[in-house]
Amino acid sequence: MPAVVDPIVVTSARGVRLTLSDGTEVIDGMSSWWAAIHGYRHPVLDEAVRSQLGDMAHVMFGGVTHHPAVELAETLVDIAPAGLEHVFLADSGSVSVEVAIKMALQYARGVGRSERTRLLTVRGGYHGDTLGCMSVCDPVNGMHSMFTGMLPEQIFAPVPSPNFGEKFDDSHVAEFADLLAARSAEIAAVIIEPVVQGAGGMRFYSSDYLRAVRRLCDEHEVPLIADEIATGFGRSGELFGCDHADVSPDIMCAGKALTGGYLTMAAAFRASPVHHAALRIERGRHPNRGFGHG
Repeated sequence: MPAVVDPIVVTSARGVRLTLSDGTEVIDGMSSWWAAIHGYRHPVLDEAVRSQLGDMAHVMFGGVTHHPAVELAETLVDIAPAGLEHVFLADSGSVSVEVAIKMALQYARGVGRSERTRLLTVRGGYHGDTLGCMSVCDPVNGMHSMFTGMLPEQIFAPVPSPNFGEKFDDSHVAEFADLLAARSAEIAAVIIEPVVQGAGGMRFYSSDYLRAVRRLCDEHEVPLIADEIATGFGRSGELFGCDHADVSPDIMCAGKALTGGYLTMAAAFRASPVHHAALRIERGRHPNRGFGHG
């Protein structure tokens, strides 16, 4: 807000089409910010919502749980890239990125590297609109430049290259590699959108670049966070963007299409080494109380 033009009033939706208040039908090319991947009023999803409402709409995870959440988590682990064995459900994509950042910082403490407090990412990225997310969005061409000075100062490498399907060589990742090597002592994690930079201009970059980033993270023992909120669930032609490079991140964020646009919900996956080390933070000034996010 404010809107540049008067908003269009939608009265109903089915499949890919929106019906407007004057009876006009239009195709929703944005699929509700890429979330409604199965279309509107999908009979299977509609029935699932109705059936669940017959039992309960929601219950907290503070000391209780419920079967649909357990079943969802097990299914997500089954389809996610290998090694992502733990699922933390969150309110939205932005919140899942906040959770991922906190996990990475807590992991650094858990492995005795509390000096690692910054993130390395690439220009052209977009990761959400909450405070931590804004700090890893493109600082110049993104939506959040007015908040410069208020946000944590992160480290930015050039926009990924070459384009998807083009020939890759080590020169394309050289500056990223130099930054990671020179500043690994302060980097808690690398965060990147796998293969596609969505809001940053629909840039499709080489899967070999992503594969090189995974290798460099391993060399410097820095966790890799994959932001699959826009790319997950088939958006890039594979189930997850990471699948193009056959890599597994240490932490992965998913959202948007996770509920087919029916609800706002997301998930932050993590590999067991990150999960267990994050719960092993030092005693004393930072007592171990698990993962503090509700």
